[in-house]
Amino acid sequence: MSAAATPATIEEFLARHEASELLRFSTAGSVDDGKSTLIGRLLYDCKSVYEDQLASVKNSKINRANRPIDFSLLTDGLKAEREQGITIDVAYRYFSTPRRKFIIADTPGHEQYTRNMATGASTAHLAIILVDARHGLLPQSRRHTYISWLLGIPQVAVAVNKMDLVNFDQEVFRRIEADFASFAGRVGLKNFITIPMSALDGDNVVARSEKMAWYSGPTLLEHLETVPVLAGNAAGPLRLPVQYVVRPDLHFRGFSGQLASGTVQPGDKVIALPSGRTSRVKRLAYFDGDLAEAHAPMSVCMALEHEIDISRGDVITTPGALPHVSRRFNATLVWMNAQELKPGAAYLLKHTAQRVNAQVRKIRYRVNINSLEQDLPGKLELNEIGSVEIEATRPLYFDSYRTNRWMGSFILIDPVSNATLAAGMIEEPAEEDALKLEFRTGPVTREERYARAGHLPVTVWLTARKELASLLERRLFDRGCLVQALEDEVESHLLPGLSRLLNRAGLVVVCSSLDPAPEGAIAFSPDTLSPDDLAAVDEIVAELDRRRIFLPPDFSSAEGI
Repeated sequence: MSAAATPATIEEFLARHEASELLRFSTAGSVDDGKSTLIGRLLYDCKSVYEDQLASVKNSKINRANRPIDFSLLTDGLKAEREQGITIDVAYRYFSTPRRKFIIADTPGHEQYTRNMATGASTAHLAIILVDARHGLLPQSRRHTYISWLLGIPQVAVAVNKMDLVNFDQEVFRRIEADFASFAGRVGLKNFITIPMSALDGDNVVARSEKMAWYSGPTLLEHLETVPVLAGNAAGPLRLPVQYVVRPDLHFRGFSGQLASGTVQPGDKVIALPSGRTSRVKRLAYFDGDLAEAHAPMSVCMALEHEIDISRGDVITTPGALPHVSRRFNATLVWMNAQELKPGAAYLLKHTAQRVNAQVRKIRYRVNINSLEQDLPGKLELNEIGSVEIEATRPLYFDSYRTNRWMGSFILIDPVSNATLAAGMIEEPAEEDALKLEFRTGPVTREERYARAGHLPVTVWLTARKELASLLERRLFDRGCLVQALEDEVESHLLPGLSRLLNRAGLVVVCSSLDPAPEGAIAFSPDTLSPDDLAAVDEIVAELDRRRIFLPPDFSSAEGI
């Protein structure tokens, strides 16, 4: 680490600190590979540990290192972590050197907490994959490497730790180095470096080790200080997902959010989605005044020359480089919940600043983390990775994850418990539902209503058992349909006309009446359905599926329309 000139004043020091580059990195690997010990040693050798924290660690009754300091205790803050000697939650630590500032995400190694690893690594510029020199690459090491590649982390450092326990044997290191290079080649990971070290003794962490004179590469800190940092996609097309509309008074209306990509200046022409209205940038408001230019990943408040109706979840972008728009797309999921993925179940999908109802239409394949082969399972369980096809109830504006991490990422949420179920990376729009993003005039067509609603308009006529209407309405609503049940509040002679009116608006209408079904309705009577209410609802939904109500539209052949 090269020495930097000492600043003459506190103002110079603060200015230099503010201007220094920031590197976010995460640690990952199998359990007991020494992640917390490595981070503790790095903080200690960089003089980034407070004296009271160091004294607390020295006086701790828990010390598995049999040394004056158990460095793992500097990062394992939870009581359960210290007692069990494992990392459970993501621990964030901050330190700096004269050359850079750093934010560390110390992530768990246990397979049970893989979801925490994916969370901590999601914003990292670099991932440190630890490997125990005694054991070599383990399935969890491969899983974390694969997740790092999926998350688009541009740099990986492989820390072959505990070299002291194999007598600093060069052959052991070279064998692990070759194994990882082979796995990285199959994954498609290109930018990585392999470093032998002993976190416990500090060999090749900050200071170069004389015990491994055969290694000529950089120490870990040297690599962290010099590796290129990709701060944001400033060269890409403008993408500003609107998070909040700022209206402090009658004279200002701005749209705030974090730039996902691109560069913008006052006077630039922009377009708001989904409205399609265009305007020019009037101001770029910042916390200490207006900006002459803003670029990703800055957070700004953009004011436009024209009054345009823009709300949270909309996207401001460049007219000549629009994102994809589709209700259906293929994505890679890292499943994070003990409850397995259920194709067809109703989920909430959070993309940028908006939430929409969505479902997983099918699981395309699951990745075998050891062989990297694509299995064809019927389900996706905790910590498994798979490719799926997702359908949302309204079109989303997105880029592929490989092109834009912010615009191509999302999470799936349980609508009942609000628990996060999966982290997703969008691959591409599904071909059969990719919509060309254009703005037209003229009447709204049936095809356009389908593209918005995701199903054909139809009337379901139940000639008995009125309780089925509300149950069916709930089932279809949870599936993401625009649906309305018409029961006792509407006189029976008005039902046919009202249902046709709602059909024209694109809704599924459920009518409960003893009158004969009107022409075009799909009718169900007691003698055609199971006596059990829930089973009868399943039979009705299955019949709607058979008639292609929920599939891409074919208006010339769809029944009951």
